[in-house]
Amino acid sequence: MSAEQITLTFPDGTQKKFPINTTGLEVAESISMGLARNSLSITLGNEILDLDTPIKRSDKIAINTWDSEDGQYTFWHSSAHLLAEAVQELYPKAKFGIGPPIESGFYYDIDFGNGSIGQDQLEKIENKMIELARKKSRFNKRVVSKEEALQHYKSVDNEYKIDLIEGLEDSTITFYKQGNFTDLCRGPHLPDTSGIKAVKLTKLAGAYWRGDVNSKQLTRIYGISFPKQKMLDDYLKQIEEAQKRDHKKLGKELGIYMMDTMVGPGLPMWLPNGTVLRRTLEKFLRDEQVRRGYQEVITPHIANIELYKTSGHYPYYKDSQYNPMDVDGDEYMLKPMNCPHHHRIYSNDLKSYRDLPVRLAEFGTVYRYEQSGELNGMSRVRGFTQDDAHIYCTHDQLKDEIKAVIDLTQHVFNTFGMPVDIRLSFRDDNEEKYGGESEYWERAQKEINEVADEMGLEYKIVEGEASFYGPKIDFIIRDAIGRKWQHRFGRSRFAASFHL
Repeated sequence: MSAEQITLTFPDGTQKKFPINTTGLEVAESISMGLARNSLSITLGNEILDLDTPIKRSDKIAINTWDSEDGQYTFWHSSAHLLAEAVQELYPKAKFGIGPPIESGFYYDIDFGNGSIGQDQLEKIENKMIELARKKSRFNKRVVSKEEALQHYKSVDNEYKIDLIEGLEDSTITFYKQGNFTDLCRGPHLPDTSGIKAVKLTKLAGAYWRGDVNSKQLTRIYGISFPKQKMLDDYLKQIEEAQKRDHKKLGKELGIYMMDTMVGPGLPMWLPNGTVLRRTLEKFLRDEQVRRGYQEVITPHIANIELYKTSGHYPYYKDSQYNPMDVDGDEYMLKPMNCPHHHRIYSNDLKSYRDLPVRLAEFGTVYRYEQSGELNGMSRVRGFTQDDAHIYCTHDQLKDEIKAVIDLTQHVFNTFGMPVDIRLSFRDDNEEKYGGESEYWERAQKEINEVADEMGLEYKIVEGEASFYGPKIDFIIRDAIGRKWQHRFGRSRFAASFHL
């Protein structure tokens, strides 16, 4: 009897037994029919699944509604498929690349052939999306072989999906179909399209396939959707408020910073008013760090490429770094990160365990190559300064040091009244993405998790978001109108990474 039962643990810690192969919808119904009506998907362990997925193991479970991030992820993932279906109806020759959910909404990369679409055609696509949503088409999942998947996309002459499939290691692949549209997809999705009540396609952009400038440029359509029209109306008002607070507009009006084409795109210069603001913030942070035992260092803006090859940063991040330059027959690079420099400072002399912990801090300016289409004021730049620190400690000191870093971070954000979401960013099963031994990863992740629990933090574990060298605790801030700010390499967020 016990072999046919599974135990599910809910977010509040309560546990309940269910027959094996019970679906997420049935679990929701066992709690209340109201919850079942509002359910969008489930999260089992760390995996988001369709509501009709049979549950075969005991694990943690959350029923995802619109009010959860995983619920919105599911909703916007399904909306991306609905966008593609609408485009297929209106532009039958269109070919589809990828269409993921993003932080706020979704996008789809589409090849419109020799033609293209303009901003004035987005409303027509929106109307078609709502028309299709009202048909209440179910999202049906189908498992196919790799050969069958390739044959399907060869028959419709879609080289983009063929490229994706050929890169998959799995021998079995899943398709999702709603209405007349079939897509290569892992899921999850809503039960059907009827929950999508309001849609706004927000902008068009160009996107090279696979990010390769030598490949064809596709049309990227961005959008957002909601289960109620009022939610969309509120969102549009929020966007209007955001435009009033646009830092590019305020930066010019208040004399904070400037960009200059002769200096180069993405390389901001601080004006007198901005410099006063920046130095004031730096003093606040520097004083707090000194009080907490940090020692300040300064490192150069370039270094021999061998430094980054030795540290491992170069092979992992080479696509976002500037090309090496020749200096006296050696290759040098603009500094893309401070970590290897601090490690060299630490190794400058012999240290006893009695000297630990050593806390090195720097307001270090670094340089990252961003494609011109991705640059955006001060939020996406090619040169920026990090309030960066590295702590060297014994294993016995590790948990206390992590707690101290979290306390410092919370002190800063609380001082400025910034609401924060906390994520524990762990590795996934793709071992090629990470360096080091798996046993050290497991130990680091376990101890970070223990620290978060001991400090009573509210957090979410996200697999696959770790740095190549270690897991992270990400503090994702919300601005005055509720927008989240999280960008690559920790820009506009605090990311504490732990090396063992």
